[in-house]
Amino acid sequence: MPNSRFLYTLTLLGYFGTLMLLTAWYSWLAPSTHFPTALILIIMLVPLLFPLRGLLHGRKYTFAWSCFLALLYFIHGVMEAYSSETARHLGLVEVLCTSVWFVAAMAYVRKDISRQPVS
Repeated sequence: MPNSRFLYTLTLLGYFGTLMLLTAWYSWLAPSTHFPTALILIIMLVPLLFPLRGLLHGRKYTFAWSCFLALLYFIHGVMEAYSSETARHLGLVEVLCTSVWFVAAMAYVRKDISRQPVS
């Protein structure tokens, strides 16, 4: 199993990849024609800011609950990849980023828990 530092870095790579992808997606690559760009960015990016501090500090609890957030964005990516032919590639990149985030975060939490002595 990889070491904790590698899993920490991989989690942040998936997290920040998702954050940057969504920012670029809705502001530059394929902005919405039905809603204001600012509104879409607020709705899509504000939830991603909640776990930022805990992830940067390596808190296991934050890594664990951020996986729920990763799953929501995973669902969004699958939905976009399935329904929108023009944004299919962006949806697939979102699926990739959130999958990396989810798997690495779960492995990070599991690795740290497995090192603790049983009492």
